[in-house]
Amino acid sequence: MSRLPLLAAAAIGTLVLTGCSDSGSSDDAQAELSVSAAYMPQPVSDSMAAGFLTITNQGGAKDDLTSVTSDVGQVTVHKTVDSAMTEVKSLDVPAHGQLVFKSGGNHLMFENLKRKPKQGQTVSVELHFAQSGPVTVEMPVKSATYRPKTGH
Repeated sequence: MSRLPLLAAAAIGTLVLTGCSDSGSSDDAQAELSVSAAYMPQPVSDSMAAGFLTITNQGGAKDDLTSVTSDVGQVTVHKTVDSAMTEVKSLDVPAHGQLVFKSGGNHLMFENLKRKPKQGQTVSVELHFAQSGPVTVEMPVKSATYRPKTGH
């Protein structure tokens, strides 16, 4: 009879360990990133430009946009709160959510332009994340006064 409590403890321990295993859907515990609505208004300055896009995360884990690179110049990430623009090291891309860059809000700032992009051209940018691999985006250059009709 003294073996019954030991067997019960072993069975409970096995159930507890099984419940903690990673046998569930591991796909849901990762970020699944895509980019849409990317554009750059044609720069009015020879040295600076802005860029806008939407990063969608359909996965079950958040990620962070940590940097952006481009062959046209240095790119920094800016957050806008209460009309105040601040450069940030990273921005959160929430699980099952979006990180939106739009005019008057969060945006990419291109500085020290090596060339001045013109309407009809594209600018290549590479988005770097804390967890996910880099994502390359071809950003079309629109007119300086372009405002998207839908989306951001």
